[in-house]
Amino acid sequence: MEPAYRLKDIEHSLGENFCLKVQRLDIDSDKIHVVSGPNGAGKSTLLRILALLINPQRGTLFFSGQPIDPSVSSQLSLRRKITLVEQSPYLLQESVSSNLAFGLKVRRVSRAEREQRIAEILPLVGLADFSQRPIKELSGGEVQRVALARALVLNPEVLLLDEPTANIDHDSLPGFEQLLRSLAKNGMTIIMSTHDPAQAERLNGNLIRIQNGVVRG
Repeated sequence: MEPAYRLKDIEHSLGENFCLKVQRLDIDSDKIHVVSGPNGAGKSTLLRILALLINPQRGTLFFSGQPIDPSVSSQLSLRRKITLVEQSPYLLQESVSSNLAFGLKVRRVSRAEREQRIAEILPLVGLADFSQRPIKELSGGEVQRVALARALVLNPEVLLLDEPTANIDHDSLPGFEQLLRSLAKNGMTIIMSTHDPAQAERLNGNLIRIQNGVVRG
């Protein structure tokens, strides 16, 4: 099976003092991959490249064995297979349900199917009774769960998570990590960044280390 991603000789500079460098990295499908490194190491930049939001300045990115064409038009269909949940996600100041429905409306999913998907996803992230709760009433951890639910409701092949556990309380962490393991077991490729390298072991995942922009799988 082809890996979900293959990166070869990737380089991407941000300003004069930082350059992300990936000589060779294969990211297998249907598994959890944990990108670990300190602040400023390049974790978010790597995730944005994998989300096709940044085109690297050098090198080649492959998705499912095919090289990525840097033109925007060719990437549109691929972006529907990939969802990035950022560390500080932007949510509509409406209800939880409205936030989950937004992306489905853009994809012209029928109202009946939207309601069914939302009803199925919210219990998975521990928000079964939150459908009509206004976003402004949620805690930081609950906001992160809504952002995850909004991604999952789109049924992506690849789920990218930027520091997803940063705002989740200690008691909720085991349940959240169990959810990620379940998603991978059911065929989703998950790539998440973290400060905690021990998460890779807890998640039965592959550890990818990044230090000063240099990535080592």
